[in-house]
Amino acid sequence: MDRLPSPREETTVTKAPAACLIGWPAAHSRSPLIHHYWLRTLGIEGGYVIEAVPPDDLRDFVLRLSLRGFVGANVTIPHKEAVLALSTPDARAQAVGAANTLWFEDGELRSTNTDVEGFVGNLDASAPGWDKADEALVLGAGGSSRAVVFGLRERGVKRIHLANRTIARAETLAREFGPNVHPVAWEAIGEVLPRAKLLVNTTSLGMHGQPELDVDVARLPDGAVVADLVYVPLVTPLLATAKARGLKTADGLGMLLHQAVRGFELWFGQRPQVTDELRALVEADLTKT
Repeated sequence: MDRLPSPREETTVTKAPAACLIGWPAAHSRSPLIHHYWLRTLGIEGGYVIEAVPPDDLRDFVLRLSLRGFVGANVTIPHKEAVLALSTPDARAQAVGAANTLWFEDGELRSTNTDVEGFVGNLDASAPGWDKADEALVLGAGGSSRAVVFGLRERGVKRIHLANRTIARAETLAREFGPNVHPVAWEAIGEVLPRAKLLVNTTSLGMHGQPELDVDVARLPDGAVVADLVYVPLVTPLLATAKARGLKTADGLGMLLHQAVRGFELWFGQRPQVTDELRALVEADLTKT
């Protein structure tokens, strides 16, 4: 079987380790900006590139990942579910049903889902103590919602209400995650809000070009935390309303930055930090015309 030479076998130039982002499309991603910042500030010789891979080519690309010179990869839409069958997923990726990070361990291609730690890490940084909430309300039942629900369960939130415009999807996810996850009809959100110490939007509502999210933040209890996974715009109408009421908030950009940490560590051997300078760099890129 063909293989790349190991670093010890190379007698001329040793290539610096490189990772990539696999998606279709993928050109919009800010991941290269994040990882190049860390490579530069940590003084690591390495690379990170975007690879636009159509679904029909995914299997061949992933199975030849090391032959292409990559030590690992991020995975984005629409490939997060498909890569599970092409790798050895950890318990987190299996439970979420999707993977966004690939790396090699003892010659085996492994996968995990760092959206979970990106979500909880962002909340830890933005709203310390958020996990004291007994009840949370999660809006949406897609792939991001699965990572959020997993993270909430992992951090001990006792009751998670899951609202989706198609109630059947919320019911399916609730069955998978167990008795502390409760499906809620979209029109019944208002009944849950007064008990929700944490509100999380995982839908595209409020994103630039999408309709606003119609949720009455005034019905949330005092001291509630509001998180929105949308990061374009940086301050969504939901977050603006929550801030105006004096509630703690966590935005989608923070999650994007925190989810990138573990992948970088797996590929390049050092754990990077999410700094104000990095956030400002990505913010400037998101808002430039």
